[in-house]
Amino acid sequence: MGVAGTLEYFSDLLRNVKKGKKKKQMQTVALKVRMDCEGCERKIKSVLSGVKGAKSVDVDMKQQKVTVTGYVDPKKLLKAAQSTKKKVEMWPYVPYTSVAHPYVSQAYDKKAPPNHVRAVPVTATCSETTLDDTYTNMFSDENPDACNIM
Repeated sequence: MGVAGTLEYFSDLLRNVKKGKKKKQMQTVALKVRMDCEGCERKIKSVLSGVKGAKSVDVDMKQQKVTVTGYVDPKKLLKAAQSTKKKVEMWPYVPYTSVAHPYVSQAYDKKAPPNHVRAVPVTATCSETTLDDTYTNMFSDENPDACNIM
């Protein structure tokens, strides 16, 4: 095999390489699905296991949770689950130890599994308003006119 053969080999090799395709990463997607009976469970499991790239589908009827593992896109998975006419959303709960303020009104949910709260953005916490700040400064020891107000 001479130089011509080597060049031919490399050109064939480069021609057969697919360009621009990235392989999806293995991930686990959790969904909250309203299921009433075993029939609902079977229907959801069959639809989600038919999604391209799904390796395993685990259904927990007690928590109303479906966990799908594989090379899947969460948006496609959500759309496939919604095609069953069930109430479906991404799993909204996180362990309460991972939330800074687990008892704010947006985080607390009676329907959450034990030791879980709803995932809320950091902006949902309580904050002081400018009015509170004004009153705090009015009665502060650093304010020279504080004794006049009292």
